Amino acid sequence: MATTELLLTNVRVVRPDAPLGAEPEPLDIAVNDGTIARLAPNLPHDEAATVIDGRGSLAFPGVVDAHQHWGIYNELRTDARTESRASAQGGVTTSLTYMRTGQYYLNKGGPYREFFPEVLDAVQGNAHVDYAFHLAPMTAEHIEEIPFLVEEHGVTSFKIFMFYGGHGLHGRSTSQSDFLMTPPDERYDVAHFEFVMRGVQKARERLAEYAPTSRCRCTAKQPRS
Repeated sequence: MATTELLLTNVRVVRPDAPLGAEPEPLDIAVNDGTIARLAPNLPHDEAATVIDGRGSLAFPGVVDAHQHWGIYNELRTDARTESRASAQGGVTTSLTYMRTGQYYLNKGGPYREFFPEVLDAVQGNAHVDYAFHLAPMTAEHIEEIPFLVEEHGVTSFKIFMFYGGHGLHGRSTSQSDFLMTPPDERYDVAHFEFVMRGVQKARERLAEYAPTSRCRCTAKQPRS
């Protein structure tokens, strides 16, 4: 009975911790349940369900791409397939993709409790790589939902925009609320940026076990003419 699901033979393994100038090691790679189980030369072929000859190719660790946009110009289900396939072809094995409410993406507003399950459903079964989401809290309600998103959906990465005054994703127009599909009495500006930071910090204090892995990334956006 096979004890290895996949055996990749005759490859030259590139290690990230190898000394500078070191040649890649000629090794075999045993894989079980999508995880590398063993690295060693001349692993037994008869213990593997599937054997692939790497023919001397280089084997690199999978790349994590921390900034992708699935579903911004194409329907999310379609983009999950095509973008993740392109990622896999380029050696990217984990994607962190940005997501928010408002125009583009799902083209709807509302709380993440209702919005995010639709996102997860659209991507489920369509991605060729591992994936996670980098969510942008666009409203005061979203900020309050941060602990829920962490606990219920494992989201530990949040996006903040550093807009200038009334300028933002909507450009110089006065239609921010329509474009972002936010309540008409709310604005996404420098003050909201601070509130998001405070919300993330409160979540880190409340959910201390997640704190070492939680992140908040900033993007400065220049106003469009």
